[in-house]
Amino acid sequence: MSRGGRVLMIQGTASSVGKSLLVAGLCRLFRQDGYRVAPFKAQNMSNNSYVTATGEEMGRAQVAQSEAAGVAPDVRMNPVLLKPEADHRSQVVVMGRPAFSLHGGDFQARKAHLWPVVAGALDSLRRDYDIVVIEGAGSPAEINLRAGDIVNMRVARHAAAPVLLAGDIDRGGVFAHLYGTLALLEPDERALVRGLIINKFRGDRSLLDPGLHMIAQRTGVPVVGVVPFLRDLRIADEDAVVLEAPRDPAASDAALDVAVVRLPRIANFDDFDPLSAEPDVRLRYISRADELGRPDLIVLPGTKSTIADLAWLRATGLAGKVVAAASRGTAVLGVCGGYQMLGDEVRDPLHVESSEDAVPGLGVLPVVTDFEPVKATHQVGAEVVAGIGMLDGCAGMTVRGYEIHMGRTPATDGTFRPFLVLRQRSGAPSDHHDGAVSASGWVVGTYLHGLFDNHAVRTAILANLARRKGVAFRPGTPLDRSAEYDRLADCLRAELDLSAIHDMIKPGAVTWVR
Repeated sequence: MSRGGRVLMIQGTASSVGKSLLVAGLCRLFRQDGYRVAPFKAQNMSNNSYVTATGEEMGRAQVAQSEAAGVAPDVRMNPVLLKPEADHRSQVVVMGRPAFSLHGGDFQARKAHLWPVVAGALDSLRRDYDIVVIEGAGSPAEINLRAGDIVNMRVARHAAAPVLLAGDIDRGGVFAHLYGTLALLEPDERALVRGLIINKFRGDRSLLDPGLHMIAQRTGVPVVGVVPFLRDLRIADEDAVVLEAPRDPAASDAALDVAVVRLPRIANFDDFDPLSAEPDVRLRYISRADELGRPDLIVLPGTKSTIADLAWLRATGLAGKVVAAASRGTAVLGVCGGYQMLGDEVRDPLHVESSEDAVPGLGVLPVVTDFEPVKATHQVGAEVVAGIGMLDGCAGMTVRGYEIHMGRTPATDGTFRPFLVLRQRSGAPSDHHDGAVSASGWVVGTYLHGLFDNHAVRTAILANLARRKGVAFRPGTPLDRSAEYDRLADCLRAELDLSAIHDMIKPGAVTWVR
């Protein structure tokens, strides 16, 4: 059994029931109460990742949770990260570094070798923090995967962690989900579940109360909180499922229309969260050529597999639509893999991500990408040096962001470059030039994730788009993530039985004997 700081684990009846936000809110709440607190998720599956100050890669959700806890992101918080490359294959990142790529069945066999890494990371965090708030993955009732579990009940047993089981009432059937999950657990696993949370509730609480009493009676597990559906909470999501949710129709009246191509293997889509918070921006994710319309800005986002998603872009007809729009002067932005697609050619002679030696790009920017086996992962400080078109008025502005990419895109003849001059990469001085911009200035490519997190640059780009369109633009306020975490923590403080939760995490409150 692990020894050290206290632990609390949040598991869920399914994916996307709100586990990540609950952990973030609890991290903030405990921090407000004076504890040194850290998040932990043994294994994450997401192409929304982030780079630490030392160049290591981890899941974006654990970064948000560490921000809520007021501590620096640390790969111990997410020792295993799966980045899907295809329907049945993922790159496996272990302690922040790419380790191997495997098909799903092969990964199940490898899990036994990863357990010591998971246990060691959690034990190390517990030595450094007063409380570690652990997040499970999916559901602990996935009985077909129980034998290879390294993220749910095996973690709870290792840490002797009390478990709070969360269900999403907004999707319906929450009582059946909670009851069924508990019924499918082994008796010793069920004993670790100390409380139930009803999440994403909206409506008349009095209508819910009889169900709360009945589920507690039938399961023997008390409901420790009913958390309301929090609207417009500006905290990054890790799961692409959120892109499937319908957008607020009121946004259709916004002055600017931004269309992000939802690539099958889209990565780091949280790059565009700051745009969704702008009052004068309608942000759309599109997957078909007939959805494109005439937006003011087309975005090709990051992807885990540039060549495969470039083929998809052509097969759907979106490639031709994007090229035609760029030729008409529509503003186009390519980020990371999207930047690579905008070039003349993508070369992969070592077959890093495909069986192709080379494929033609969209030919919108005069650059060529060469894939290399070593991934570039850097936090970046930069200065904008191109001040035309989309970037008019941006020259001299500083930005912060990060790079995660396998390809290298050197300048070629005719490249209007640089877009950004990187002054630091993972803390080291640099005079590296990144990205490309067309002669008109309205097509831009960059490897820099987090561009729109920089308020001054975001505001300038949107103002340029509005001025070009001849409409007024009202800039939004800078995002205050600290206030968002406080808002989430305040909600949990009001709705959870914190006295019961503190009793659960007292030393010795839970014991486990294998």
